[in-house]
Amino acid sequence: MITSDPTGDDASSQATLPARRIDAARHLLKPHQIRESVALTAQPSLRNSSLAGLQAALTAAIALPLVHLSPWPHLIGFAALGALVALFGRFAAPADRHRILLLCALCQSLAVLTMSAAAWLGASATTQLMLLALGCGLFSFVATAGQFGPPGALILVFAAGASMGPVGGWQDVIERTVATAVIAALAIGICASTESFRQQAKPEVPFPAEPARPLGHRLIAAARLTLGAAIATLIAHAAGAPHPAWAAMGAMAVMQGAHLHINMNRALQRMAGTVVGAGLVWLILAQAPSVWTVIALVAVFQFATEAIIGTNYALGQILVTPMALLMSYLAAPGVAGAGMAPERVFDTLLGVGVGIVLAVLCSTLDDRSYLANHHAARSGR
Repeated sequence: MITSDPTGDDASSQATLPARRIDAARHLLKPHQIRESVALTAQPSLRNSSLAGLQAALTAAIALPLVHLSPWPHLIGFAALGALVALFGRFAAPADRHRILLLCALCQSLAVLTMSAAAWLGASATTQLMLLALGCGLFSFVATAGQFGPPGALILVFAAGASMGPVGGWQDVIERTVATAVIAALAIGICASTESFRQQAKPEVPFPAEPARPLGHRLIAAARLTLGAAIATLIAHAAGAPHPAWAAMGAMAVMQGAHLHINMNRALQRMAGTVVGAGLVWLILAQAPSVWTVIALVAVFQFATEAIIGTNYALGQILVTPMALLMSYLAAPGVAGAGMAPERVFDTLLGVGVGIVLAVLCSTLDDRSYLANHHAARSGR
């Protein structure tokens, strides 16, 4: 999160602005921060974002019914994880996207394999949570280095968290990994067959790209994410939360922002979107929907999420929340139900709270100076 001054002010003018941690906290609580979080922005390419959502939805619509009707219906949740690979590389050049999709399929399968193997080998809940926290930092580093683009490492962490359930034997580990990898391969094939519909960047109008950062900066960012995820998930576990991995994802979603004001925007947006989305999915799950209804809703939510999340992160979270919980319902219909909705809200509030506090505490002077200048510009001073 070490950055240069975006306003063009020299170092002496920056020094005149308070840049202590308490000053940063005060800036983040100003009313204009809320206005920023509800603002709508133009997407770099609505066409590519919508196409990525459609590719993932199409993969799910093909794969999930087949898995449900197969001799392995218990693997439907892992098939859904494989379909999410289609979301990556939407703004990359054709050759680069193929590379990104392959790497993401490998990472997604590796996340499932590692966490499933840890559970099979008898790792305690605390050990699994620490592995998950380590995965937050590792996958974030890999996603940044590989320029995976949106939706970023959160999808990979979601796969790891979804694999923390009980494992009966090594066959289950292999089955889960194979199901994820096979459907990820299907997603790659669907992306390749529909590549011609994707908008390509032009020299005069390039797509957004992750800025190249020094290795040291990326390692520090990964360490921060690991720490934040570990604290959030351990607190959630100590509080008796059934799904502490969700708290880790909340902290990660906040802390991976490039600047402090973006961290705060993500915190506010994730909290608001999750609350609304949890209410929506509670209404759905309270009706005890059939598997076929859930599959259809997952596909619809997948497409709709990618079409709007680039406009405002909170709007996307309204749809991401029910989609994630419906996937959990598919994976364990006898266990998961409407009660997951309030659990998701609690874990999210906890995770984003830890994330924003650590973002401020672990910030550098450059981070806080950037925020001070941003705040001054927004305040018209």
